[in-house]
Amino acid sequence: MLIDFPSLGEATIEGMEGGEGAIAARMVVNAVGRFVECRILPGSSIGEHAQKSGSDVNFVVSGHGHAICDGECEKLAPGTCHVCPRGSSHAIFKDGDEDLVLWTVVM
Repeated sequence: MLIDFPSLGEATIEGMEGGEGAIAARMVVNAVGRFVECRILPGSSIGEHAQKSGSDVNFVVSGHGHAICDGECEKLAPGTCHVCPRGSSHAIFKDGDEDLVLWTVVM
């Protein structure tokens, strides 16, 4: 399976999962899972939510931020990977002026 993210239209989502501001995302959902290229924009976050359908794996491409997963704070920086297992809850926050760019897989 090949996913060509640049060929996909980018959607802007306001207040994702009750978070602040907006994110920009390109997404493919199929029988294998959900595959997302996500940019958390300045002043924005993804609100706290439970992972019901599968584990959420977030690889940081660029930018800085932090995640709160089951009450534990994890610093996010390029090259790090935040994993929120199925059944856990998490939120993701952008820190600094640069977009926080994540590649996300939910399976």
